[in-house]
Amino acid sequence: MKVLVTGADGFIGSHLTEELLAEGYNVRALAQYNSFNYWGWLEDVESHANLEIICGDVRDLAFCREICKDIDLIFHLAALIAIPYSYRAPESFIETNIKGTYNICQAAKDHNIKRILVTSTSEVYGTAQYVPIDEKHPLQPQSPYSASKIGADAIALSFYNAFQLPVTIVRPFNTYGPRQSARAVIPTIITQIANGVKEIKLGDVTPTRDFNYVKDICNGFMLLANCKKAIGETVNIGYNTEISIKDLFELIKEIMKSDANLVLDDQRLRPEHSEVFRLRCDNTKIKELTGYAPQYTLREGMEKTIEWFTNPRNLAKYKPGIYNL
Repeated sequence: MKVLVTGADGFIGSHLTEELLAEGYNVRALAQYNSFNYWGWLEDVESHANLEIICGDVRDLAFCREICKDIDLIFHLAALIAIPYSYRAPESFIETNIKGTYNICQAAKDHNIKRILVTSTSEVYGTAQYVPIDEKHPLQPQSPYSASKIGADAIALSFYNAFQLPVTIVRPFNTYGPRQSARAVIPTIITQIANGVKEIKLGDVTPTRDFNYVKDICNGFMLLANCKKAIGETVNIGYNTEISIKDLFELIKEIMKSDANLVLDDQRLRPEHSEVFRLRCDNTKIKELTGYAPQYTLREGMEKTIEWFTNPRNLAKYKPGIYNL
């Protein structure tokens, strides 16, 4: 089977590419075009006879039509994801996340693609009105990023309803692991501690999140890709657990044997009505559809993540002294 992974140069996309190759898929992996021919995290993926890497931009419909030729299955992960950056450049999120999703869906329709999985985010739920959060929970656009993903999900589902495009909306809760973006909270904590920083700069540490190790998230994607009952559905992937950012910091401190302390950094605070204070996944639906069962506890996943980040070769790729939007 020939698979297209958009956003394959990113955190989750690079791991998903590796898992698909391990399962015997032929993978066409899309990296964001740049003049350096740099493939992002795909640079860390071993070369493989079944791996084709191409560079381009999902904002271009003609390009999307070209890369969807001879494809059976699409995992659409390409997106702008940094919430703080969405306050500064909201139009960029509309162009990439909404228009990019439209372009991939239109190209998939034009080529009669057998299956397409569109990546959503738990951020679309906003602060939980009840927990655990199931797929019927109201959507609350508390940031331009969240709004753009709500729009992207709606575009994709409209292609299912109007054109019978075999779409599934995959909605992972907070994902972490090796290669995660520098601006995310877990790499922020680990890289500062690993560089000997004693006062760890963070924003609000009271929100809770349902953190999921990246290999479990990739497994959820692959199970849903092979589940016909998931066509036309929105499906959460998560653990149905939650931990506050403060308690997460203490866990990382313990594993890394650090005596560092927390310091509030005002520039890392979200606007008053934009902070999402609680997220906890109801994973009943994915379990019933696919038999999904997470394989990693939070501690196990965190230990593997810390091991990767503290490798000097990997740590050197991050800039812990700079607040990265």
